[in-house]
Amino acid sequence: MRTLCSSTLIGEFFVIGFAALVAMKDPDLAMSTVWTVSGIAMFLCVLLCGLVTRPGGVALGWALQIALIASGFIVPTMFFLGAIFAALWWASVHYGKKVDEAKARFAAQADSSTPDAA
Repeated sequence: MRTLCSSTLIGEFFVIGFAALVAMKDPDLAMSTVWTVSGIAMFLCVLLCGLVTRPGGVALGWALQIALIASGFIVPTMFFLGAIFAALWWASVHYGKKVDEAKARFAAQADSSTPDAA
């Protein structure tokens, strides 16, 4: 699960950075505000790569997905991109758990089928 979720989060890292560049063009927004908010979100993406398998990691990832969709109020394209990344996040969590379960099953089968060397 960690690999799939981390890949999604790193993709979001770049999308947030590019969205910040677009948001800077808005004359109503201060550049410092745009980069502070975007920088925090980008930092969370990187931080969550390491926390995704810990308790609450997936929930924090969902909170980030909601924030990404909500950023569409500033950069309208983010409604679409946020929904795409939310779907990718769901798929990463869902199929990542299935892959982890399959790996555990195969490891258990391999351990039970190896003859003792004693």
